[in-house]
Amino acid sequence: MLRTIDLRGRELTAAQLLSAVPRAQAARAEALQAASEIVADVRGRGEAALREQASRFDRVTDHAIRVPEAHLDEALEQLDPAVRRALEESIRRVRIASAAQVPPAVVTDLGPGARVEQRWVPVRRAGVYVPGGKAVYPSSVVMNVVPAQVAGVGEVALTSPPQSEFGGRVHPDILAAARLLGVTEVYAMGGAGAIAAYAYGVESIGLDPVDVVTGPGNNFVAAAKRAVGGVVGTDSEAGATEILIVADEAAHPGLIAADLISQAEHDEQASAILVTWSPELAERVQDEVLERVAHTRNRARAIDALEGPQSAIVLVDDLDVATAFSNAYAPEHLELHLGEPRAQTFVNAGAVFVGENSPVSLGDYLAGSNHVLPTGGQARYASGLSASTFLRPQQVIAYDREALRMVHDDIVALSVAEELPAHGEAVSARFADEPTGE
Repeated sequence: MLRTIDLRGRELTAAQLLSAVPRAQAARAEALQAASEIVADVRGRGEAALREQASRFDRVTDHAIRVPEAHLDEALEQLDPAVRRALEESIRRVRIASAAQVPPAVVTDLGPGARVEQRWVPVRRAGVYVPGGKAVYPSSVVMNVVPAQVAGVGEVALTSPPQSEFGGRVHPDILAAARLLGVTEVYAMGGAGAIAAYAYGVESIGLDPVDVVTGPGNNFVAAAKRAVGGVVGTDSEAGATEILIVADEAAHPGLIAADLISQAEHDEQASAILVTWSPELAERVQDEVLERVAHTRNRARAIDALEGPQSAIVLVDDLDVATAFSNAYAPEHLELHLGEPRAQTFVNAGAVFVGENSPVSLGDYLAGSNHVLPTGGQARYASGLSASTFLRPQQVIAYDREALRMVHDDIVALSVAEELPAHGEAVSARFADEPTGE
């Protein structure tokens, strides 16, 4: 089922490691082209385009795109008490962890009367996206909204695809989670079109453009974020999910198989990868996957994901090569099933789960960490969603006259060197009324 990539006995450069990682490149390229066309359509035709897309992709017509508040109230009233308790505990944990992500203001005194303050200012308005296609994700409501609220965002809008099963409404569990968090601006929009609506606004449904768009989704949602880049801020492109597990010969093959399947069930484009230097473990995991996937509810799409080009068992020579491979791949989720994990050496990952009792599922729901994470190798330079996603670092400079006098000559010297003499003259003008020395 899972194909094998054998890298043993080879000295690989960083570039060769990057070329060896399994990815569904064609699917991502196709998604970007399609998403760009959808974004342009929504920008040009607004609500009409959104309704056509809802009919085409969600099999929904004539629905209320702007969700009435009564729908949120009804959803919360009907929410399973066990699910409500779980959501409330998730909210509590994510709120605590998110609060630790807000940097304090820092004031630096560079000399008498010379001060620079670094402060963090929240965006005015954020739009969060919650998937609702093959599965329903009330947990993503928590992961998006709580950090925005902790950061101090004044307006938070939420969108999720309309569901034909519920007469064109957003899934009730998502609406209930929004109500628990006090979010009342909710839209029944999905896919790349929803991202475009956030970026450009849709006047006919009362949707004003937002400053930042966040949230996970499929490759089309991730590609749409790229298409609106420069118009609106976005978090990392959290597309089809990824799990990479590095395991030694003592790891439990059944647990590894269960974790690979847990992510493969998300979507046919999900990536599930095991990296090990133990051929025996690899064979046992392969057997466990075959046995377990046959009995899981979402076996059809899990099997498609596991058999896709983006999934594999990778055989390497040792832990050092496994570490290098993982850092080249830069997975969304990294699990370390190792006797000596050396987690600090795995520097490129959206989130790192250490030990067999820290599965990705924990992070998806109740760890307190955020499950909106970069995919497609972006963990090499991008981070997961956090309170800081909704904050802008801003510098406030305050110099008095004497502090400016102290750097006057240096400013003039640099402005002359850069052939921008008016820069220096702007500083000199502040001392023009002073008598010159003889």
